[in-house]
Amino acid sequence: MILPKESLHMAMRAGCRNLGALLLRTRPWTRRTTASSGGELQKPSSSSTPLCPAGWRAESYATAAAAGGVTSKGRWRRSAAIAVTAVGLAGVASWIADADHPTRRAKLLYDVPLRLARDVVTATAITADYVYSLYGIPEGAERDVARHEVHLRSANRLQDLCFKNGGIYIKLGQHIGQLDYLVPEEYVKTMRKSMLDKCPVSSYKQVCDVFLAELGCLPQEVFMEFSKVPLASASLAQVHAARTFTGEKVAVKVQHMHLTDSALADTATVAFVVSFVHWLFPSFDYRWLLAEVRESLPKELDFVNEAKNCEQCAHNFATMSPELASKIAFPKIYWQWSTSKLLTMEFMEGVGITDVQAIRGLGVRPADVASLVSETFAEMIFRHGFVHCDPHAANMLLRLKEGWFFSLFGTRQPQLVLLDHGLYRTLDPTIKSNYAALWKALVFADAKEIKERCVALGAGDDLYGLFAGVLTMRPWNKIVDQSFDHLNIPDTPEQRDELQGYASQYFGEVSTLLGRLPRVVLLLLKTNDCLRAVDNALGTPVNTYLIVARKSSQAVSESVRRGPLSSFWKLWDKIGLELRLCTWQAAAWLMAFRSYFKRLGLT
Repeated sequence: MILPKESLHMAMRAGCRNLGALLLRTRPWTRRTTASSGGELQKPSSSSTPLCPAGWRAESYATAAAAGGVTSKGRWRRSAAIAVTAVGLAGVASWIADADHPTRRAKLLYDVPLRLARDVVTATAITADYVYSLYGIPEGAERDVARHEVHLRSANRLQDLCFKNGGIYIKLGQHIGQLDYLVPEEYVKTMRKSMLDKCPVSSYKQVCDVFLAELGCLPQEVFMEFSKVPLASASLAQVHAARTFTGEKVAVKVQHMHLTDSALADTATVAFVVSFVHWLFPSFDYRWLLAEVRESLPKELDFVNEAKNCEQCAHNFATMSPELASKIAFPKIYWQWSTSKLLTMEFMEGVGITDVQAIRGLGVRPADVASLVSETFAEMIFRHGFVHCDPHAANMLLRLKEGWFFSLFGTRQPQLVLLDHGLYRTLDPTIKSNYAALWKALVFADAKEIKERCVALGAGDDLYGLFAGVLTMRPWNKIVDQSFDHLNIPDTPEQRDELQGYASQYFGEVSTLLGRLPRVVLLLLKTNDCLRAVDNALGTPVNTYLIVARKSSQAVSESVRRGPLSSFWKLWDKIGLELRLCTWQAAAWLMAFRSYFKRLGLT
């Protein structure tokens, strides 16, 4: 028989009171002082006084005190301990009984210590492995091999921990997979390969439990068809295909049910481990990420917030960027079947944003896709100020634009599908203008302006060059190089090794920088990392930075040019910018022709 919540609450409180009463009635062991006992500790016999405090004789206290037995102070301490235990048990029982799912909350009493134990064991194993494996090995080829092996073992340990604990651990693993400039390559590859498409899956029974809690009915009562097997699973939720009774195909996003109860506990355990590792290795300071997780996670767990973000972003493109609005698709929200833990959206079909073969199969050039992605997020950052901060490959799809639209090259025009709108940030006008001015300075290699804007964003006079390097993945001497291709993403093994060397050499400084920057700038860095990974997968076309230059320069011009002649000066800025970009484009084409003729053996 299933008791209602109120009955369960009363039963647990009554049980806790009975337990406290039983503990208080129990008579302590006494020290007998007769000659036959020799002062040994003996259990009271059944014929002794009743088991209650009133049954004790005053002289027995004096005798016990004289023999070194239980004193009044000792009895007080024992009674206080028993009372505290009883109150604690009552509090735990009340906490469990007040939950919507008492059994699930009670399970946390086992899960949280287990998760913390896994954290400690993994952190200890990784630390010990580094100390033992690298001890006494001088710098050189042998140490490089040993370091590679311990990096790989530690990355696999961290991956196992993320999968076992799930939830925010998966989110952290995904972010590590984007940090080319901060963590060794072994960690980046391991996390990037597994964290986006191998997340834990909730059972269909758990999905039904969420439906019952949120809508008061089962999936088959809400939808004509509902797939029991999810289409995809992410760190916080999974998506099921369904069909409404009116025939519309929808995607239903269902939150993993354990996250509501375990999110705060997981954040606390991760904070403990990161602080412990920072105490052991002061140069490893990842506490800045935990501060961001504490702020972002509650918003990502609220699907109503996600739905509002989706509609707001679509509205921004329709009103502020109408020339681009038709090239971007957003899922329609079905509010009648959406709650904080359940989100029903229009079913959006498409191919993976980094699936080059499938993209070409649609008749679309990967370069056009890279341009569309860059233009979309440049508009969000430099014009809208309302930014999707989790644009990794799993959150974007590509499909053909409706109608017979073709580009100049005879290929079909793509349409970008934006998914997962849980993590957005609204940029402060000052941060938005400084960030736009910084990117304009980076593209045009203006060293003085780069320093000024980096300092304004919080990097400081000592780390402004490192901040520019983190943004562009280039060393300072190449950032200020005046050649048109100075910001091209490196794609040769030698250049990647060079970047990894910089990451290792300036690891402590990078950690200091990330701890110093405002959290919204950290999310812009994360967005930049995700977009760079997508761009790399699509072939890193030259026009990516041309788009950034155009959008950031336009934003700077709009913020600076004011007054009666503002329209004239904005036009003047645009003409100057386009002339310079045309020169760059001509140089890029010339380089491409030379490379083509070289492959043909004509040069």
